[in-house]
Amino acid sequence: MHNEEISTQAAEIISSDREHIWHHLTPHNAFKNSDPLIIKSGIGMRVTDIKGTEYLDATSGGVWSVNVGYGRESIANAVRDQLLEMCYFANSAGSIPGAHFAERLLQKMPEMQDADGAGKGKVYYSNSGSEANEKVYKMVRQLAHINGDGRRHKIIFRDRDYHGSTIGALSSTGHQQRKEQYGPFAPGFSEFAHGCCYRCPFGKTYGSCDIECAKDLETAILREGPDQVGAVVLEPITAGGGIIPPVPEYFPIIQAICKKYAVLLHIDEVVCGLGRTGKWFGYQHYDVKPDLVTMAKGLASGYAAISCTVATDKVFNQFAADDAGTLNYFRDISTFGGCTGGPAAGLANMDIIEEENLLNNVVQMGEHLKDRLFGLQAKYPVIGDVRGKGFFAGVELVSDRSTKKPMHESYAMKIVAHCMAQGVLVGRTNRSFTEFNNNLCLSPALIASRRDIDDIVDAIDHALADNPL
Repeated sequence: MHNEEISTQAAEIISSDREHIWHHLTPHNAFKNSDPLIIKSGIGMRVTDIKGTEYLDATSGGVWSVNVGYGRESIANAVRDQLLEMCYFANSAGSIPGAHFAERLLQKMPEMQDADGAGKGKVYYSNSGSEANEKVYKMVRQLAHINGDGRRHKIIFRDRDYHGSTIGALSSTGHQQRKEQYGPFAPGFSEFAHGCCYRCPFGKTYGSCDIECAKDLETAILREGPDQVGAVVLEPITAGGGIIPPVPEYFPIIQAICKKYAVLLHIDEVVCGLGRTGKWFGYQHYDVKPDLVTMAKGLASGYAAISCTVATDKVFNQFAADDAGTLNYFRDISTFGGCTGGPAAGLANMDIIEEENLLNNVVQMGEHLKDRLFGLQAKYPVIGDVRGKGFFAGVELVSDRSTKKPMHESYAMKIVAHCMAQGVLVGRTNRSFTEFNNNLCLSPALIASRRDIDDIVDAIDHALADNPL
């Protein structure tokens, strides 16, 4: 195809996109003076737009999803073959890939087993992280009725955590700007403090504090009434809220509080799940045994839509009593939870992670990423904090390091745009908070090499050098 034909085709697609597509998270007035970005192809760590410009992707598809990289024939073929054999049937029935993937997934989650190893947990399929979390909220509220009078329905969430875009999921989200104009929200959700040491909500310093951020969960439970709280939901590492990993003492304290008040612990692994932190799941770094775990995004690396809600058998069995003539079974359905392409893609995705030893790559190259970012912090006063784990890193930008005054989000936007002009796609906290949209977010695919990491950090280096305070 000649350059003129390519140019004409690109112009037609751009025009059609501008005319017909309502993009996610995008103020569309920008398209009056600039073209929408349309990604045409991808291979490995790199994507190419419709105009032929290539980018190194440090965002795993923009929202932390394409964990094993682009162009994986084995996943595409697995999905194709499965769809030809059996594409879909409602998940009130079973499927072969659904059974295989659930079994294999639970093998990666020994923490969900009963103490005697007899029960290994159960997997509930749906099609997005928001929906997976909604399933938990419904389970918690139904259990309040199965085991009592419905009072124990409340769910505690953490400031700066994000759990999805539906009204229910937003009700449990600690992002003020994401919630603005979408209320009123569902009742029964209540917030407790975040765990960002750099901006400790209690004005303390780690090492001389009493981990008040974790103990604030007990304060929230007592405030709401211990007889009314059914669960707490937490990201293992706060993602969109600024890439905030907990201190080692955090989750054991959370676990102890949950046990004290018989509150279910729900871990949202939608972002961290399937290798991003160097383990199969983020919670596995932190000596904790959840009752419920939700996941999506990297579960199939974006090759098919799939999410899972995993429950211990102890939780599941409360719905599995003799239900003849009662309403005590889980009366829920997810239409596309019955699509077989998701678990087929999940199985092939897991094969790649194991066969290419990608968890080890995340650990080793994650240390290199952290070291390079610390080098930038030493070089540029605008970097107030560097944090994260594995291939999940945040760079917090400040206008004054001594006061930690957050940089306005326009500066972060400028840095991201400069990186993009260099051919590197970098993420940022996007219209989530009134003052803390000041984080650069890095989440390269698990296949990233040392050279890829260097190219990503070098682009940030050049952007900061060309945009001094």
